[in-house]
Amino acid sequence: MSENQLVSLSKEFAVDIINTCDIIKERKKASSIISQLLRSGTSIGANIHEANYASSKADFINKFQIALKECYETDYWLDIFHDSKIVTDEEHKELFSKCSKIRKLLIASITTAKKNS
Repeated sequence: MSENQLVSLSKEFAVDIINTCDIIKERKKASSIISQLLRSGTSIGANIHEANYASSKADFINKFQIALKECYETDYWLDIFHDSKIVTDEEHKELFSKCSKIRKLLIASITTAKKNS
């Protein structure tokens, strides 16, 4: 998958996170921690996008590693929201699947970039 596809996928995921957080707000649940999911879920794409303008290979890898950490944090919040019944099984499954796909692509891209350094 090219970096542009990763940018598109992560942007789509960020929009899904924003929409899900809006739905959660309408349900009047977990208002104090919605911002955690919103921040981590949208930060993934921001760091991937920023990596495209990295000043060096090391900077590129660093941005992707930050995006990867945000993926792991987003997974955590999705699990918390699911386990506490704030999001439905279907909402969790869809978001978790997309986040996992992005995470796997980031790991592959980081590995490749490090090999080519």
